[in-house]
Amino acid sequence: MSWCKELFGHEKPVIALLHLNAFPGDPLYKKGDSMKKTVEDARRDLHALQDGGVDGILFSNEFSLPYQSDVDPVQPCGMARVIGELMSEITVPYGIDLECDPMAALDLAAAVDASFIRGTFTGAYVGVEGISDIDTSKILRRKKALGLDNCRLLYFLNNESDDNLVPVKYPELAKAIIFDCKPDAFCMTGAHAGIEANSTLIEDVREAIKGRGVPVFAATGCRRDNIKQKLDISDGALVGTTFKVDGVFENHIDPQRVKDFMEVVAEYRKEHND
Repeated sequence: MSWCKELFGHEKPVIALLHLNAFPGDPLYKKGDSMKKTVEDARRDLHALQDGGVDGILFSNEFSLPYQSDVDPVQPCGMARVIGELMSEITVPYGIDLECDPMAALDLAAAVDASFIRGTFTGAYVGVEGISDIDTSKILRRKKALGLDNCRLLYFLNNESDDNLVPVKYPELAKAIIFDCKPDAFCMTGAHAGIEANSTLIEDVREAIKGRGVPVFAATGCRRDNIKQKLDISDGALVGTTFKVDGVFENHIDPQRVKDFMEVVAEYRKEHND
């Protein structure tokens, strides 16, 4: 049995993004906002996602734009408060996406008993927020020191809006990362949230690492009209924007859109005996 099946109950899980509101100090945190409202909004989104039938929840500080490589402590503290207040209401496996600070994400995951983390754990990149250089050795040693042996790390293979400092061939890069870093999964993305990940690239990476036990997720741009095709070529999906009111990134979750999406996933699973 794969770890995905064991954790999520399906070989090709659908993990929903729960985008938390901006936190105090973030540029998008407006006058009149409050942590109380952030908890209330997250509670509504959580129940909409769970009632709609998703297999897992990924809590993300998505609106802490522009992201920091060394986050202000208020962000993980705020995420810990939200998750702590909702803990008794969470009924599916849950994880952490703390943009863009993998070390802080590990600490947060340890504090809230998260089952998985999505993040950028390898590489050197350049983008609109400058240059980033990820120290994988420190990340994996911190994971060991915190006793997070059972916490799965979902590695971004291509890093959304950033480019690698040197050209890479992603299928070959995936094999190198498996050899050096032992990832639990790869996430393939588009340019940013809501943009469809390149299907050919997903297929090429998946074929290159076939038999190595590392799933490849379609991590952005999955919609009701393409999810069957994405599940055909990947090992699961991370889904955020399409679950929101009118499919707009800035909005909160629309319960009906979740149900409609997961009905298509249920049809796919019936067709494939999952």
